[in-house]
Amino acid sequence: MVVWLNEEQMKIYRQLRLGEAVPVGEILERTGLLEPPVMGFCVYAQRQGWVEIAQEEKDEFILRHRDFEELPERRFLREFSRVVELETREVASKCRELGLNMGDILKWGALRGWFRKEGKRFEILPEALRYLDRLDEDERALEYLRSRGRALVDELVGEGIDRDRLYRLLARRSSLVKVKRRTFRTVKLLRDLRPKLKQERVYFTPEELESGAWRELLPHLKPYDVRLPAKEVYPAKAHPLQRILHQTRQAFLELGFLEIVSPCVESAFWDFDALFQPQDHPAREMQDTFYLEHPREGKLPASSLVRKVSRTHEDGGDTGSKGWGYRWSGKLARQLVLRTHTTASTVRALASHPRPPLKVFCVGRVFRNETISFKHLPEFHQVDGIIVDERGSFATLLGTLRAFYRKMGFDSVKFKPAFFPYTEPSAEVFVWMESKGEWIEMGGAGLFRPEVTEPLGCKVPVLAWGLGLERLAMLRYGVDDIRSLYWSDMKWLKEVKLCQ
Repeated sequence: MVVWLNEEQMKIYRQLRLGEAVPVGEILERTGLLEPPVMGFCVYAQRQGWVEIAQEEKDEFILRHRDFEELPERRFLREFSRVVELETREVASKCRELGLNMGDILKWGALRGWFRKEGKRFEILPEALRYLDRLDEDERALEYLRSRGRALVDELVGEGIDRDRLYRLLARRSSLVKVKRRTFRTVKLLRDLRPKLKQERVYFTPEELESGAWRELLPHLKPYDVRLPAKEVYPAKAHPLQRILHQTRQAFLELGFLEIVSPCVESAFWDFDALFQPQDHPAREMQDTFYLEHPREGKLPASSLVRKVSRTHEDGGDTGSKGWGYRWSGKLARQLVLRTHTTASTVRALASHPRPPLKVFCVGRVFRNETISFKHLPEFHQVDGIIVDERGSFATLLGTLRAFYRKMGFDSVKFKPAFFPYTEPSAEVFVWMESKGEWIEMGGAGLFRPEVTEPLGCKVPVLAWGLGLERLAMLRYGVDDIRSLYWSDMKWLKEVKLCQ
């Protein structure tokens, strides 16, 4: 039986000796390899019954800093070696003079058997005098560590230092030393594999390819199993929601639309009044809309446009409508709000370009005073659009939305009659979600009412829609909680499939 090893494994095998335990550290030093590949081969070899791995744990003392002064109990003993007994208050006074901590003196002196405290009496014991001219075990260890920085317990014991006293006095002084448990491994070769060994090849050199020698080396090539699991690689990619926003823009651009933008802060005039929404409508209350505190008011557009909108609200103006029958307030119209829909953008565009043809859309954030839940957020994204076309019809509107959703990957789209304050006729848009087996509402659409278009100077049909994009992202990526689109769930962000 032939044993195939690659070049790296052959290096490791050559360091092993039959029946002799070789430290892994020695193998690392001689081969120049890192520990993971060395231990990987050794573990594999142990499973094959070629080697035996043994390990032993040892404590290592590591000096935290080399510029420490003498130990406090040693200094105290040197200063008061001629005194046999003191009162506790005298000890406290002397410690303050010397800049020592009395607690350290009592604790470590008692552990060494140098000092004893009984009531208010502090006694220097005869044992302490034996160490006046010689270092204790831990002090010798510190001097040894001062020159080396670190040492195993066996090294220190080999220097004649008592193991028990070392642990009792030095291991507990965490401000001076750190004790680290280290694992040492050895590898013993159990079988001589040299007669069976062959080195496999993982590449050919240019010379071998040029000379044709590679043909003779084919049997030495390492076989690869392409069915084995490989490490998953997660490259950089756009956030799933950002991808939806980009695809939405791309879809409408491909349908011949022009993208427009508008500020997140709008006047109530463009957000509500221009859309024929009465000034006492519940949606304009503070529990539904975010009003700015400073500045509170903005500017109104041209007075001629304001006059036409106000007349439409009051008595219908020239639209043939009866209006809302109340006194319109310019002060309320000047209030600044965080826009509640991107329809404010498209109605601005309509006011600037009332004559056909016009096809525009706007993708942006909108804000509503909603309670946060699994399906509601106070801040989310919408796409609004309008088509100004003298031949435009309700069928044109539905066909446009069907084409948009087909581009977004949803072939099954249906519409239901609905009511919206500023469109007539109106419809709700639904798409079929196969994984849930149900129709999911996506937004609303309709033809702008004459009360909206005519004050702006437009005399032809205007097809309009407003669609939520977070809900579209939820359907695309199988998300049940709208909040999870904004969570920093790195596992989901890495693994989510963008091409779906």
